[in-house]
Amino acid sequence: MRNEPGMAVYDAGLRLEAYRFHRSFPKHFHDHYVIGYIEDGQGALVCRDVEYALKKGDLILYNPGDSHSCAESGAALDYWGLHIPRETMLDLTEELTGQRTLPAFSRNVLSDPEAGWDFRALHKQIMMGSREFGREERLLLLLSRLLRLCGQPREAPAPAGREAVERACAYMERHYGERVTLDRLCGEAGLSRSALLRAFAREKGVTPYHYLENLRIGQARKLLEQGVPPAEAALRTGFSDQSHFTNYFSRFIGLAPGAYREIFAGKEEPTHEK
Repeated sequence: MRNEPGMAVYDAGLRLEAYRFHRSFPKHFHDHYVIGYIEDGQGALVCRDVEYALKKGDLILYNPGDSHSCAESGAALDYWGLHIPRETMLDLTEELTGQRTLPAFSRNVLSDPEAGWDFRALHKQIMMGSREFGREERLLLLLSRLLRLCGQPREAPAPAGREAVERACAYMERHYGERVTLDRLCGEAGLSRSALLRAFAREKGVTPYHYLENLRIGQARKLLEQGVPPAEAALRTGFSDQSHFTNYFSRFIGLAPGAYREIFAGKEEPTHEK
């Protein structure tokens, strides 16, 4: 297994990040969309409790909140990825469909040569720092095809049977920078410890503590993108110490906090005309 440092580029014009990794990832989730591509190698992906065998040329699609893990299974993986924030996805889908609603990918793994070709061309342009409008065209072409192949509207609000878990999540989203206890989460959800753990695993695919750690990492990413020093980001997001924060961040993001912060140095916010 080659857990090498990754390469990452932020494209201010497209408002998304491009990555390239040679590594496995433990179980986690994102608060943004991910479109990935297996440039080479083989792997085993588990997403939403379904296992997939990955091979060269496969596209990988994650919705926000999709719990997943990935490991090599034979030839070393060369993984390329795009991380697309929700607001960026809203703007893109509105432009493509005329409706300002977040989509949901119905499939997590897709083999489609045309979409794969578009992805590779776009990813290379971003990683090389291109500012030509061809990359904007390529992004729209790629997303348009993916939405036709496996796009659908996001699910409606959770039914009453899932409200307890959502209350616990909402509490963690408000208090991730503080000390959170299982007893307090149970009180918010109105469930016993065992009932909350079972419900969380069923609805979110992770434990409450794992959900909290992922939430903290997501918030830390936003702080680092704004130029906040790693030590301050660790403190503001509830990590017990900077060492724990650095290890956890590197494990799940593929880059050390300082290296991740550097790719946003001098980031400029684009202007948008209506």
